[in-house]
Amino acid sequence: MRDTFSRILYQVAKADPKICIVVADISPAGSMNQYRQEFPDRFMNVGVAEQAMIGFCAGLAMRGMKPYAYTIATFALYRPFEQIRVDLCYQNLPVTVVGIGGGVVYSVLGGTHHAQEDIAIMSALPNMSIVAPCDPLEAEAATWVSAKHQGPMYLRLGKAGEPVLTANAPDKFEFGKARCIKAGSGTAVLSYGIITKMALELVAKIEKEQGGQVAAYSIHTVKPLDQAGIAKILQQYDRVIVVEEHSLQAGLAMQTRALAFECGARCKLHTFSLQDEFIHFYGSHGDLLKQHGLHPELMYQKIYA
Repeated sequence: MRDTFSRILYQVAKADPKICIVVADISPAGSMNQYRQEFPDRFMNVGVAEQAMIGFCAGLAMRGMKPYAYTIATFALYRPFEQIRVDLCYQNLPVTVVGIGGGVVYSVLGGTHHAQEDIAIMSALPNMSIVAPCDPLEAEAATWVSAKHQGPMYLRLGKAGEPVLTANAPDKFEFGKARCIKAGSGTAVLSYGIITKMALELVAKIEKEQGGQVAAYSIHTVKPLDQAGIAKILQQYDRVIVVEEHSLQAGLAMQTRALAFECGARCKLHTFSLQDEFIHFYGSHGDLLKQHGLHPELMYQKIYA
């Protein structure tokens, strides 16, 4: 996703001279080199100064530019939270904050690098939009959307090496709309971000063990959430499953449960999120997710217990 973002941002910058990027002691992957060479006056590195990064972007936006703030998700959001709230959201400025490694992608680096509550924190801010693409194709579409977006946006990306999941999706990517990426009936699985790969593995597991075709949806726009679209899913399917790489507090799972209550849905609803705790475990990304209960086999056992 990092390479995709860098490549598409270069294309966007060629078409729009107002596009610029401010990074905090980290540079997008090698594919940003062409951007830096052709637009050196639109690439700025402020060093380990995330608050300055956001304030700088706010100033650029007030002068008519379309800035991107880019660094690891925990440092892009938590250190400069006051600046995001006051400089960006309060003034509704068109700045995209790009967080690399949302969730617990930076597994072995520990809790300081885990953005397991980022959706909840950003969702609480008025005017903030949140997009979390599930694969490189959605990352490409999301980058184009962010370039035209008129307010602050949090673009939650993975790190590198994510597979393409949506090449044959029945629905196109549309900001603010739940997207069907695999048709099915009876059961639907909702997810967003790179854990959608695991959600699709769960889909395959259910189909193998239970038969039939299970539907899958990418809820790539977490805010504004497509409440009408999700309510329709809750009423259309007999069983709905939510899989997310985020704390169970104020994430998609909790919002889906609230919508199910409000619309009187009668489906069986199962939700799987990161636990509301710091798990002190050293291992790979997949190992850490498993410690949180996020694994196709573990989820399947709970669904069909």
